[in-house]
Amino acid sequence: MFVGHYGPSLAIRAVRPEVPLWVLFVAAQLVDVAWGLLVLVGIEKLRIVPGITAASPLDVYYMPYTHSLVAALLWSVAAVLVCRRVFRWPGWSAAWWVGAAVLSHWGLDWLVHRPDLPLYGNTAKVGLGLWDYVGISLSLEALVLVGGLWLYLKKTRGLTLVGRHGPIVLVVLMLAMQFGMLFAPLPPSSAAVATSALVAYMAFAAVAAWIDRQRVPVSPG
Repeated sequence: MFVGHYGPSLAIRAVRPEVPLWVLFVAAQLVDVAWGLLVLVGIEKLRIVPGITAASPLDVYYMPYTHSLVAALLWSVAAVLVCRRVFRWPGWSAAWWVGAAVLSHWGLDWLVHRPDLPLYGNTAKVGLGLWDYVGISLSLEALVLVGGLWLYLKKTRGLTLVGRHGPIVLVVLMLAMQFGMLFAPLPPSSAAVATSALVAYMAFAAVAAWIDRQRVPVSPG
């Protein structure tokens, strides 16, 4: 899953307006950000294998430090501690929601990945494999993302033109990018995959911050 990971971010922002959307965007992809960095330095590994799944040519065969269930739990707890101690948010509740956004990544990946997600270390690998069913996986991606968008739009309102229409435009562009990846040429290397992913994650977070600053929570009643 790629853009579907942002659905929980939008939903959490709707119910916890004190948490900036950009923080939740980074949280939802935190394990992939770490994965991209570890791939670039040669610690975690991937291969480009055309046809390994119908939706993705990536064989992510070694990623114990980011995509095992144990690692995802540890990244989630780390995010909670950073929000609480570094950002100095009052109370723990909002920080735990950020941790939930981090952990949601593994759960959504479990739905679409083939059995390449380890439970611990690089063993006991699981995954439902919905990437082998392109229509189902794309529909699920869109459903999660648009569901989060719907809740975000319901619980916040735009103050400017960008604030009113920006969330919809962003989600449409995300879905178009996801669809376009099915027809993109094979990436030239694992480093290219990691670099392009990192650029996309940071760009999405920056745009989310820009849009979110131009929306405010809807007053109850």
